[in-house]
Formats: sequence, structure tokens, C-alpha cells
Amino acid sequence: MKESQLLKGVLEGCVLEIISKKSIYGYELIQSLKETGFDKIVAGTVYPLLQKLEKQGVIVGEMRPSPDGPDRKYFSLTKEGRERLEEFWNQWQDLVIKVERVKKEGKE
Repeated sequence: MKESQLLKGVLEGCVLEIISKKSIYGYELIQSLKETGFDKIVAGTVYPLLQKLEKQGVIVGEMRPSPDGPDRKYFSLTKEGRERLEEFWNQWQDLVIKVERVKKEGKE
């Protein structure tokens, strides 16, 4: 199974977690994901996700001046975003427990 298939459902939660820590612009977010080991992540995956999350009202974008050129769009979580992030972590913990249970089944 390709990592990308597993990652699809998890990437949103990871993106929300990073944004929950500080307002961040797209390229910086991609770099942050790469630094944590998601080295195959590309802009073509992250930017559409940011657009979707913004459209859903989970994050909000704000244009800010950049010292290095054109303005940048910084993203931060909305109240709905914080709720979705909490829901993600609850679902993640539940899933990990189930997967570990399957892995251990029959080993005892």
C-alpha cells in the first residue's frame, strides 16, 4: 500500500495541528510538514486542501506583507477549526487503539 493512500485522511488533521500552533502561510506549512518527516508532500496537495478548509470555514486566510516580495496569505484556525482538530485527535486515538488491537489479536 502506498503511503499516500494512508496519508490522505490524516493530512488534514496534521495541517490543522500545525496551523493551531501559529498563523502560517502555505509554503511555510509545506516546509513544516517536510521537517516532521512528510518529505513527499507537494504544493499540489497542500494548497487545494487549504482552499477546501478555508471554504468550509475551518481556517481563515489573511493577507500580510512579506519582507521578501509579494504579500502572503497567513492561515489560522477558526472556532470550527479548533473543534474539527479536537474531533480529529479523538478519532485518531480511537483508530490507533483499533489497529493495535487487530495487530495484537492472536499473538497471545
